[in-house]
Formats: sequence, structure tokens, C-alpha cells
Amino acid sequence: MTAYDPDNIFAKILRREIPSHTVFEDETALAFMDIMPVVDGHCLVIPKVAARNIFDVEPEDLAALVKTAQRVSKAACRAFQADGHTLRLHSETSGGQEVFHIHFHVLPMKTGVPLRPRVMGDHAILARHAAMIHEAL
Repeated sequence: MTAYDPDNIFAKILRREIPSHTVFEDETALAFMDIMPVVDGHCLVIPKVAARNIFDVEPEDLAALVKTAQRVSKAACRAFQADGHTLRLHSETSGGQEVFHIHFHVLPMKTGVPLRPRVMGDHAILARHAAMIHEAL
């Protein structure tokens, strides 16, 4: 397996070298809006530790990440009045991983509303969605 790259885009977001629309942050994790959302409220939850994916993350760090993902997921579902939910974790290219810093995709889902294609989101809308989820926390 390839080593963790400390210059991946999520590491840069953690270091505040790249802006993001923050939903939640504590000492272990950061949640922010996905820049190419497939549903309203699509956000990402990442740990502050350097881990490529599920294969190299420490169990304690994974447990903290899951706890935060659950909290953010519940808030996203409340904020967007979702009646369903998808939580995604991809590992390695063959598993669909595109950014090699472990992360969960939080997708609040509504019956009959399909996923959109991945296209760049509008920053004003992403900021509003981040505020909605943050308020629901």
C-alpha cells in the first residue's frame, strides 16, 4: 500500500491552506461540505490524524471518526428533513477512494430524489448548507 501523502487536499484543508465550508470541528475531526455534492447536505468527515484509509487508521482514531460521522449525519438529516441516509467510506482506488485521507461521505437522502452528477457546487449554497447542518448540531 502507498504511504500517506501529507500534501493531499484534505491535509491542506486541515492546515487551512485551502478554504472549506466547515460544518463541525473538535480536537479529533473536521466536517465540511463536499465541493461537488451529489445531494443537498453532502458533507465529509475527516480525522485530524494522518491516515490514508481504513487499512492504516488506528482503531481508536476510527472510533472517534465514526462517533463524529454519526453526530454530523443525524444533524444533516434533521437540517434537510431527510427520510434516509447513506454513509460512505471508500478505501483505495479500486474501492472508489479519490482523496487518500480517510473520510466518510455523509449523504442525507430523500425518497424519490436521485443522486446528482458530481459537479462543482455553488459556494454560497455550500456555505448556507454548512450553516444549516451546524445549526442542527
